[in-house]
Amino acid sequence: MVDIVDVQTRSRIMASIKSKNTKPEILIRKELHARGYRYRLHNENLPGKPDIVFPMYAAVIFINGCFWHGHNCHIFKAPRSNIDFWESKISRNKQRDTEHENKLTSMGWRIGVIWECSVSGKTRLNFDSLVKLIEDWLHSSEPHLVIEGSPLNQSKITV
Repeated sequence: MVDIVDVQTRSRIMASIKSKNTKPEILIRKELHARGYRYRLHNENLPGKPDIVFPMYAAVIFINGCFWHGHNCHIFKAPRSNIDFWESKISRNKQRDTEHENKLTSMGWRIGVIWECSVSGKTRLNFDSLVKLIEDWLHSSEPHLVIEGSPLNQSKITV
């Protein structure tokens, strides 16, 4: 299928998409800060430059965009043009995510992944419940947390 915009316009649109300080990231950060949590942002000394770093809890959180990380949800729609490029790009992103998580784990960090679909879209979770899940995880000893949206607006959490 042919794209509905020319190559230059599509390139400009895709280049304008932010990788830091996204709306879901800012929402979660502000609420955690309001609840008294202190953290660092995008620590360049850690693999993958986690979105939120909690040194006190030896925990990091990645807030992943469903499209860019190939999440199996309603937000991710595989592009119908330039298919080989996008399949390769998303596959590399997933592989890089795994490598970063392995390195962080070996360094003693606990890892949380919050998917975009849990914060926005038709499968978003109740925001207070989502933040409470993060808080509970921070105070636990669980090594991993994954929160994604649910068609029934019930959290799907992997620990």
